[in-house]
Amino acid sequence: MRVLIIDDSRSVRLIVGGYLRDEGMQTVEAADGQAGLEQLRHNPDVRLVLVDWNMPVMDGLSFIKAVRAEPAYRSLKIIMATSESEQSQVIRALDAGANEYLMKPFTKDVLIAKLHLLDVFEE
Repeated sequence: MRVLIIDDSRSVRLIVGGYLRDEGMQTVEAADGQAGLEQLRHNPDVRLVLVDWNMPVMDGLSFIKAVRAEPAYRSLKIIMATSESEQSQVIRALDAGANEYLMKPFTKDVLIAKLHLLDVFEE
């Protein structure tokens, strides 16, 4: 499975990418939501996106809304991975179309548990 990691922090992309590659997944990266949209266009086999909320150019919430507006991406699974912890923020992300919400910082075990909830290992 190919996973897109969108985060403006290079270190976060490296750490999360390592977690996913340890599980046999392939990763592509982007530093903001706009670059993430470009990566989706160039990598049509992406099945899962982990996206940060607070980024320059295009934030994660805007990315989710843009993706969910495209019929081609309706089956794409999206996890909002962010330090935004208020309940209202969680609700906004889920209402916009995120499938799951992951609070930073998180461990590999927590990430893998979320992936199991989304049945990504069954694909």
